[in-house]
Amino acid sequence: MRLGFDLSLEQAQKLIMTPELRQAIQLLQFTSLELREYIDQQMESNPLLEIDSKSHHDDIEDHTKEMDQEDWKEYLGQYDDISYKSTKKSEQKDYSFENFVSEEKTLKDHLLLQMDLTIFDEINKQIAELIIESIDKNGYLSNPIKDIAKQLNVDIKEVEKVLKVVQTFDPSGVAARDLCECLINQLKIKGIKDDIAFEIVDKYLEDIAMNKLSKISKKLNTDIKHVQKACDLIKSLEPKPGRGFYHEGDDVKFVTPDVVVEKVDGEFVIMVKDSTAPKLSVNSFYKQMINNNADDNTSKFITQKLNSAMWLIKSIEQRRMTIYNVVKSLLKFQKDFFEKGKMSLKPLTLKEVAEDIDVHESTVSRATNGKYVQTPRGIFELKYFFSSGVKGKSGGVASTSVKTMISDMIESENPKKPLSDQKIADNLKGKNIKISRRTVAKYRDELNIPSSTRRKRYS
Repeated sequence: MRLGFDLSLEQAQKLIMTPELRQAIQLLQFTSLELREYIDQQMESNPLLEIDSKSHHDDIEDHTKEMDQEDWKEYLGQYDDISYKSTKKSEQKDYSFENFVSEEKTLKDHLLLQMDLTIFDEINKQIAELIIESIDKNGYLSNPIKDIAKQLNVDIKEVEKVLKVVQTFDPSGVAARDLCECLINQLKIKGIKDDIAFEIVDKYLEDIAMNKLSKISKKLNTDIKHVQKACDLIKSLEPKPGRGFYHEGDDVKFVTPDVVVEKVDGEFVIMVKDSTAPKLSVNSFYKQMINNNADDNTSKFITQKLNSAMWLIKSIEQRRMTIYNVVKSLLKFQKDFFEKGKMSLKPLTLKEVAEDIDVHESTVSRATNGKYVQTPRGIFELKYFFSSGVKGKSGGVASTSVKTMISDMIESENPKKPLSDQKIADNLKGKNIKISRRTVAKYRDELNIPSSTRRKRYS
């Protein structure tokens, strides 16, 4: 075999993703928050970019052709000089956000306030403070009382005494060491005299969870209606007394819809919100540098940043139009949902929408990931409109609609004779929806609805 070096020439076709294409794909899959953060980063590194609240392009293709054919010197020359103008004095009062202070009351603050009004002895106050410091976000005492006694070098009986005082504080059930103690303390605070309720909490909590009331009735040798009444009382208690208070690290997350669908004069109108995808433009200040024949380095820098800015503007507009087209297609396929609600949701796949707007399935997937639409029926993630279906009288029914039907059936059932999964399946077949008992059980579990045996009531 001959070894050596040779020069050879061959032709080959390769699919290469340009940086511009990679950027467009990245922007499409961004959520509104991620897009805003990305734009802020680009504006920090590119001085030519600025947010433009006035520009508007209905057709992305026309806008793209404009950019490709534009002479940039002439383009930038169309802008007026930037100058600072004094604003007119407004008769409206100017309010400062510093005047508005938002403060959330924590469980610890709430308990310390009650401690100051209840406990006056210094030693007992130190014990109470350490007990309150040891209460977790659910309202339970997380440290053993022997550790608290050891840390303060006091008798464990003194800690027990102060703990009982703290356990009388609001919210009721706070500072308990376990669920049983939490519920018993709440029963005492409520002034409940029923011994059956206390005994059920002490010995049969797991049976309550499984709705085994017949077993409890036999064990306690009492009427099952009495047991049902006691269990209803126990279920009305709060198992986590502290969860109604603010805790450090808790983040309240709000959903900002990317698209709004409104019904105007009998027709649905689609609006892509500018707040989630702001329009950008090129800063007109840099026209002076180009028109004044800046040196080569400056001209090269401006040209580079200009190309980067225009590609970003183009990608954002393309993202906007893709989302608009996807929502327009969803409105076409799911118009009955927008008119009538969840019961009218139809089975839909990414492929159907992709073929409708002539794009790839992956593009539709990216355009719907993490995006939300505000409709007359509420705010939904775009992926909500894609679901599998079951056979029905008109071709198919979305699984979401079937779940809604199951939920409605269970809400209207006789609690003394709850519907079994098989009975629900039979009822759906009566509506020409073919579904098995196992599928009903699966959908019921997804809705967090217990089985018929656990839903049964005796009074």
